[in-house]
Amino acid sequence: MIAVMAILSIAAAVAQPRAVGAQLGYGIEFSYEHSLGNNFLSVDAGFPGLFTNHTIGVEGVVTYNWLNPFGADFPSVSKGDWNWYMGVGAGLGAYMEHLYVAEGHYAGWHNHFFLGAAGRIGFEYNFWFPLQLSLEWRPVLGPTFCSYSSNDGNHTYQNDKVTFNDKGLYVGGLALGVRYKF
Repeated sequence: MIAVMAILSIAAAVAQPRAVGAQLGYGIEFSYEHSLGNNFLSVDAGFPGLFTNHTIGVEGVVTYNWLNPFGADFPSVSKGDWNWYMGVGAGLGAYMEHLYVAEGHYAGWHNHFFLGAAGRIGFEYNFWFPLQLSLEWRPVLGPTFCSYSSNDGNHTYQNDKVTFNDKGLYVGGLALGVRYKF
C-alpha cells in the first residue's frame, strides 16, 4: 500500500507543469519552477557577481510563490498570458570580494558566507509556445559572516565579523529570466 501511495504521489508531482531555464542579472543562475496548483515553487542556483571584476560567488534560493495574488490578474491577451507573482523562502551562499585601494593597488580580499530570508516579486509572459520570459526582484536578507584579510606591505591583517547582507538587495536581486515550459 505504501508503495502504491508513493508511486501515485510521484506521478502527481511529475504531471504538474514545470519550467527550466536561466536568469541573467548581476550574475547568472539556473532556474527551475514547479507548479503546485495555482502557485509554484522556484529553485535557483547560480553565480552572483560573475560579470564583475571584483566579486565571484555561489548562491542557492528556494521560494514558494503565489501566482496573481489577491486575485489581481492581468487583462487577457489573444496569445499567451501575463502573470505576476510574489513569494517567500530562504537562500544561502558565499562570495569572495577583491578589494582595491587608490590607483588600482590590491588591498586584500573578503570572504562572505550568508544566509537569510528571500522574497520574490515579478511578472512573466507565457508565450503560446513553451517559452516564458520574466522580470523579477529577489532579495536575500540576513546575516553575512565575513573573513577579511589585507596586507599593507609590512603586515598582514586578519579580521572576522558578522554584518548585515546589504548586497542581498541587489546581488542576485533583479534578473531577466528565460525558461522552457514543459
